[in-house]
Amino acid sequence: MKIEWTLVSKDDYWNNIEYLESRWSETEVLNFINEVDHSLNLLLKNNIIFKESDYKNVYKLVIIKQITMYYSIENETIYLLRFWNNYQDLNTFKLK
Repeated sequence: MKIEWTLVSKDDYWNNIEYLESRWSETEVLNFINEVDHSLNLLLKNNIIFKESDYKNVYKLVIIKQITMYYSIENETIYLLRFWNNYQDLNTFKLK
C-alpha cells in the first residue's frame, strides 16, 4: 500500500494547521500532525478501513475533534481526499 495526497488534501492539511496555530497552542498543532501520522501508519500497516462516509467508496476518520480525514482506497493506493474542519458548513463540502 502507498499513500497519495490530492492537491485539495494538501491544501486542507496546511490550512488546518494554520487554523489550529491561530486558535490553539503549539501542543494542539503537534497533536494534529502526530494523529495524522499515526492514522496514516494504521492504514498502511494494518489494512484498517474506518467508517464509511455518505460518498461511495469514501471513508472518514476523525483525526481530532475539529478535523475529519476523508480517503478512498483503490488498487493498493490510499488516496487522501480531504481534511475537513468540522466547524465548516457541511453544505459546502465537496470531495474535489
